[in-house]
Amino acid sequence: MTSLDLNLKHHIHYSLRPAVVEYLWGPQSSRVNILGQAKNLEGFFALYFGYYNKQCDLIGRHAKGKYSSVESHRDIMGIAQLLQQPLTREEVRKHMSSFLKVADKEQHETSINLVARLLLMIKFGDVPHECRGGRYLEWSYGSLPEFVHNYFSCPPARSHDRIKLEKSFSALNLQRIAGIEIWWTDNLADHLRMMDDDKAIAVFHHASFLDYQIDNHANSPIFPDGFIEETLRTIALLLPKYDQATRNWYRKVASNPGCHLDMQLVEIGNLNAESRQLENFKYWHDRLVILKQVYDDARPTTLSQWWYDRRNGAQWYPFWIALWVLVLTTFFGLVQCIEGALQAYKAFRS
Repeated sequence: MTSLDLNLKHHIHYSLRPAVVEYLWGPQSSRVNILGQAKNLEGFFALYFGYYNKQCDLIGRHAKGKYSSVESHRDIMGIAQLLQQPLTREEVRKHMSSFLKVADKEQHETSINLVARLLLMIKFGDVPHECRGGRYLEWSYGSLPEFVHNYFSCPPARSHDRIKLEKSFSALNLQRIAGIEIWWTDNLADHLRMMDDDKAIAVFHHASFLDYQIDNHANSPIFPDGFIEETLRTIALLLPKYDQATRNWYRKVASNPGCHLDMQLVEIGNLNAESRQLENFKYWHDRLVILKQVYDDARPTTLSQWWYDRRNGAQWYPFWIALWVLVLTTFFGLVQCIEGALQAYKAFRS
């Protein structure tokens, strides 16, 4: 049986994936850039439904579903339709009661968090048995679109005076120059958040999902105006399409066993000098400012980092000239010592 009425313990059949996507975000139009080819669309489905199954396992199927009131995939689609309307959380819960199994308030609340996660790829609600990492959002008032708009639309609070996003400011250089690890995340709310005592940065890698949301915005504007486009521009900033070194590095990372990343992440595009100005970033402004400050403050600690760190040419050239002078001096000094020892040995033997 391949139906949305399947019990949640069964994964979505591949033939139903297009229908589920339409339930969640509306039909795909001809405008979709990344999803224009069947191969890319299949890649999107594989990645998203991997996330879908993971969330259902975590919340809907855990402990035989006793924490959730959702029983089938159609239940999820029904709640998704409610969440996209201007209904408060309490109103959503009341409407859910008409088509879900009899359950207590806590089970309905958990079901709302599950579907909100599936709809927006944002971690909603604290799940006690969930592996910790990143942050979760606690939506308790107003409608879901209203909450999301308010959360992401906070005005920038940090000054960006004298801070420039150079062409060399990329995910690859964050790692090999500043030693900042890239943590790929499924949680959009963690995008560009500094982690691990400023030693890592979270990057949302589901570019295909973001591209689909541009189409969906006209039908169901859950995200603020321009938010998705700006998020894609932050990805183009960190993973420029025409930087071959970055493309090779990302493809190597994505090819690691067990590493399921969106290969379209390096197909977004490039930003020119004008587009890289920080005043052009409204929603991710403060996180970009923090990231750039951490990057600028980082100092090389290994030879590899010294080699790639060419942010200050006045320091880079003298350092490597001095290093080569030291190496050559040591080498020739060692040669002279060996030569002197050999001469002394020959004189002693004679």
